[in-house]
Amino acid sequence: MQTRVLGRTGREVGVVGLGCWQLGGDWGAVGDDTARTVLEAAVDAGVTFLDTADVYGDGRSERAIGAFLASRPDVAERVTVATKMGRRADPHEPAAYTYEAFCRWTDRSRENLRTDTLDLVQLHCPPTPVFHTDAVFDALDRIVEDGRTAAYGVSVETVDEALAAIARPNVASVQIILNVFRRKPLEQVLPAAVEAGVGIIARVPLASGLLSGKYDENTQFAADDHRAFNRHGEAFDVGETFAGVPYDVGVAAAQDVAALTPSGMTTAQLALKWIVQQPGVSVVIPGARTPAQAQANAATDRFPDLDDATLASLERVYDDKIRQHVHTRW
Repeated sequence: MQTRVLGRTGREVGVVGLGCWQLGGDWGAVGDDTARTVLEAAVDAGVTFLDTADVYGDGRSERAIGAFLASRPDVAERVTVATKMGRRADPHEPAAYTYEAFCRWTDRSRENLRTDTLDLVQLHCPPTPVFHTDAVFDALDRIVEDGRTAAYGVSVETVDEALAAIARPNVASVQIILNVFRRKPLEQVLPAAVEAGVGIIARVPLASGLLSGKYDENTQFAADDHRAFNRHGEAFDVGETFAGVPYDVGVAAAQDVAALTPSGMTTAQLALKWIVQQPGVSVVIPGARTPAQAQANAATDRFPDLDDATLASLERVYDDKIRQHVHTRW
C-alpha cells in the first residue's frame, strides 16, 4: 500500500486505515473475537493506521487494539494508533478542556492501549469556542512535553473549525467527514492543510455504509446501531450518521453511484478511491465489521485512479441528488 506523511506527526501511514468505532459499540454487536480478527485482517492486508477514541464502548475499542498489538509485536512498531479525547466531558462545555482533564484522559487511554506515549491524540469534536481558546492549545502542548502523547490533532464537524485548527502551529492533523456525499472540505480545508503541512484524516468515507451500495429502503439496523437511533441527531451530531444525508435520499443517490463502479471494483472501493485521489488527504479510515470488509477496503489502493469521466459523473450525482440536502454548517 502506498504511504503518505501524516502531517506534522512526520509518520508514514498507509493511505487506507481502519476506523475502529465499531469495535467499541454503536454499530450493533461486534464480539471480542471478531474485533481481533478484523484488526488482524486489516494489518495483514497492509493497514498501518488505526483510529479509535476513549468513548468507543467506554474504552473497549482502545483495549481491543492494545491487546491485539501486544500480541503482535511484529506489527506493533509499524502501526500508528490515533485516539481521541474530550467526549467524556460535557461536550457542550468549553471550560472542561483543561490540562488536568487532558492528563486524566490520556492516562486512561495509555493504559487501555498499553503504551507509555500515545502516537496521536485528537480532540473529539469539541465545542466551537475551544478552537479559539489559546489555553486549550497551551495545555495540548504541555501533554506533548510531558511525553503523554507524541502529537495532537483535532476531529471537527465543520469547515470553519477545520480552518481554525489548521491555523494552530502545533496541530498535526485534522479529522473531518469527507466522502462523495460530503465534498465541502475540497474547497478550502484540503488546500489549507497542504499549505500548512497538516495531515487530513478522512472519516465517514462510506456515509455509514450508504456508499457500499448494499442498503435499500427496507434495510433494518439493530436498535444499538447509531444508524437506527441517531438519524436525526438524537444522540450526537447527525452528520456522523449517513453523513447527515436523509436516508431515503442517500439510498437513491448511492444507487446512482453504484452504477458508475468500474469493472472489478466494489462500490465501496470506488467511494474510497475517490477520497484517496483528493490532494491533501493523508489517510481514509473506513470501518469494518468483518475480516473480508477490512481486506476489501485495504485492497482499494491496488486500483488505478478514477478517470475524469467517472469523477465528473460522481460530481453530477452530488449536484443533482445531494447538494440541496447538505446543511450549510457543513
